Amino acid sequence: MDIAIEKLIPQRYPIKVVDSLVEVNGEDAVCQLTLRADNCFIEGDGKMAEPGLIEHIAQSASAFAGYRAVSSGATEPPLGYIGEVKGFQCHYRPSLGETLLTTISMGPEIDGITLISGVVKSGDKVVAETRMKIYVA
Repeated sequence: MDIAIEKLIPQRYPIKVVDSLVEVNGEDAVCQLTLRADNCFIEGDGKMAEPGLIEHIAQSASAFAGYRAVSSGATEPPLGYIGEVKGFQCHYRPSLGETLLTTISMGPEIDGITLISGVVKSGDKVVAETRMKIYVA
């Protein structure tokens, strides 16, 4: 996709953990992140901390919401807040140099709260998965 990620999400360096929105297909979207040494969630062992994976999933959902907003004429991405993380599973902590592809599936929205599910993969291995409630202001 041709839209710069900074137009889709409010996060900026050093907290930004999405490089690009790769694909949007109906209620699903795919985002990408390549793990580099300047990522604030990389720990001393060269692996991403689990909270970084949660933040990556949330920012991927934000990129999807931002894409929808920009496509509808908005000039700024919406602000979203994690309301709940449910069923988080980290299958392994990815290392520097790995490229993550994260699929976000949007569920229903009720009173500004959207249910999402996210699955993070590196190649064909599942890294992490969760469901979240995200409040959009």
